[in-house]
Amino acid sequence: MSLSASGRPVVEVAVGVLLKDNESILLGQRPEGKPYAGYWEFPGGKIESGETLFDALYRELQEEINVRIQDAKEFLTIEHDYPHAYVRLHICLVKAWDGQPQGLENQAIAWLDLKEISNIENSKLQPILPATVPILEKLQEIL
Repeated sequence: MSLSASGRPVVEVAVGVLLKDNESILLGQRPEGKPYAGYWEFPGGKIESGETLFDALYRELQEEINVRIQDAKEFLTIEHDYPHAYVRLHICLVKAWDGQPQGLENQAIAWLDLKEISNIENSKLQPILPATVPILEKLQEIL
């Protein structure tokens, strides 16, 4: 396990940005009992020892939202220092998957129209997890 500049362990995380019809992206709301419960984020989770990024993303999205990704491309890596963990997020664009997304971990899910990203502070999807904001900003540039 690597350490951050501050000496904290780095948690490697696979994050999936599901893009539907080049019009909307999927966000999930963190369920009760987790840090930042009620905040909106992209689905994903920890990369386990011995897993590749794609393997972890496939597993996490199947466990969390019941989809089986067909293809994913990493487009951004960011780090964020939360009080509970220092994370390195490997963000992947997912354009093809099997199944209908549904929250399998008691979390709400919602599609956000790409046109709403620039006005996210007025969206119904509030609050936004702090590390999700730079991902949304990057999506505005590339989509």
